[in-house]
Amino acid sequence: MNMQASAVPNAPAAVEAGKRLLVVDDHPVFRHGICQYLGQVSEITICAEASNAQLALEAMRKHGPDVVLMDVSLPGTNGIELIKYMLAEQPNLIILMISMHDESLYALRALRAGAKGYLMKQQTMEHILDALRKVCGGGIYVSPQFSEKLIFKSIAGSTGEFGSPVEKLSDRQLEVLQLFGRHKSTREISEALHISVKTIETHRTHIKEKLGFKDAEELMDFATEWIATQEG
Repeated sequence: MNMQASAVPNAPAAVEAGKRLLVVDDHPVFRHGICQYLGQVSEITICAEASNAQLALEAMRKHGPDVVLMDVSLPGTNGIELIKYMLAEQPNLIILMISMHDESLYALRALRAGAKGYLMKQQTMEHILDALRKVCGGGIYVSPQFSEKLIFKSIAGSTGEFGSPVEKLSDRQLEVLQLFGRHKSTREISEALHISVKTIETHRTHIKEKLGFKDAEELMDFATEWIATQEG
């Protein structure tokens, strides 16, 4: 897999009204397809692309995008954490998240972190372009179905989890659960997230308590099953 950030050759910088777009996704075929399609749109200039969080931050600093189209699932630091890092440096940056994961799992987390929209990768290129236009125009983009859930939650004043028990977890705990579900050891997770083994063990304990499991084995079985449904 090509893990390099790169400026897009021959980007139409002369389009003064165009929004400068950074595309962040670790799947080269999808990333290049998006760039090829959006590169034909007059109001968008593809200024750079990146395959992970570190390269995305470097590309942001070097190329100064107005908007970022970013996958939630990235190697190392995930998209939710990357939103926070990017906005800490560039508060006015517009971020649109795109993912294979259902909105009920990540959309609200992404919006809380500062993203302006969330859509599924299964959507057509036209939907992605519509979403970009909406967030660049100052709006928020989610699917009509998820919008209804947000309205209902607001009216009800509920902190419910839209039917998903993992919504009880913090962003970091969710990240740890994902890695356990991929059969990573505590030490491997520690190295991947750059935090201590003891901290990972503490997260595991809190996850177990929040999800109501009596022991670590139950938690691991759930994590494996859950990640299979999310990524299978």
